[in-house]
Amino acid sequence: MRPARPADVEAIAELRAVVMRPDLERLGRYDEHRVRQRLRDGFCAQHTAVITTAGDVAGSIALRPSETGHWLEHFYLVPALQGRGLGSAVLETVLSRADTSGHLVRLNVLRGSPARRLYERHGFTVERQDAIDVFMLRRPGAGPRTSVIRATLG
Repeated sequence: MRPARPADVEAIAELRAVVMRPDLERLGRYDEHRVRQRLRDGFCAQHTAVITTAGDVAGSIALRPSETGHWLEHFYLVPALQGRGLGSAVLETVLSRADTSGHLVRLNVLRGSPARRLYERHGFTVERQDAIDVFMLRRPGAGPRTSVIRATLG
């Protein structure tokens, strides 16, 4: 992983559109412009890392500070790399940093998304749900902690 740069926003916005399309279409919420604009509107390079493989952009992940801990956001992997353990390795690295600081980590995932299983394996539990999103919480130390990648998030 490497720290994100402002110039990474468009590549991450495009990746978001590709990764989220199946779930958003299933929920009747896919909008080609909005899916990219929401990333642009919330992008903060300071709290984002770009996941790379062989020098190519393979994904992104952000850990944004909040009053009660952190929000895990913009975690996307190129579809061809999903299901191979890369997402777990990245998540373990980021969560180990939150554990060290004693912070809660929150996230939201679309209802019915297979990503929810990944988050549950890493200690996230459901806080609440609405018609579109499942809001999850992870307390420090919950879930696996073996880190294989050095993170560079702020």
